[in-house]
Amino acid sequence: MKLSKWAEQQGITYKTALKWFHKGLIHNAYQIPETDSIFVKEHIKNISNELNVIYARVSNQSRKKELDYQVDRIVQFCSAKGIIIHKIYKEVASGMNDKRKEFTKMINSKPSLIIIENKDRLTRFGFNYLKLLLNQNNQDILIINEANEDKQDLLHDLTSIIYSFCARIYGLRRCKNKAKIIKQAIEND
Repeated sequence: MKLSKWAEQQGITYKTALKWFHKGLIHNAYQIPETDSIFVKEHIKNISNELNVIYARVSNQSRKKELDYQVDRIVQFCSAKGIIIHKIYKEVASGMNDKRKEFTKMINSKPSLIIIENKDRLTRFGFNYLKLLLNQNNQDILIINEANEDKQDLLHDLTSIIYSFCARIYGLRRCKNKAKIIKQAIEND
């Protein structure tokens, strides 16, 4: 439970509880890495004694604000389920990009449980292969919002493919046009 709720139950102010936490007086309290969230363990059924991580991803910089909301939703879910989070990985990159830095760091840390909001936040394609490989190494993926319909998944995948190829085409065209402008500027000088 959140520290604020715990403080309310104890009949103390949040400020007092925070001071106690920083002095180490609340022995069953912990802070989630890279956030300000502090929780107090009470009747927590920890799914794993090993390494539980959150992975959150958005596809471009314009959606970067959504990244924090995504992490908050996952943290709230984990808190409600009693899952202790050890590390949070956040990334701005395409789900079709297979060279994502944070994703690679996360996989290399050998987490026992990866918690994601939606399946496509981890990868756009090959999810089942990734899950199979992780399961063979006693690792698992917990998806908070699973899509119930195959039709929804297919439409989402098709949209992703079209978006990715369009971005590549326009990106290449933009680079080619910039190179052409630079070449003309050099020739004119």
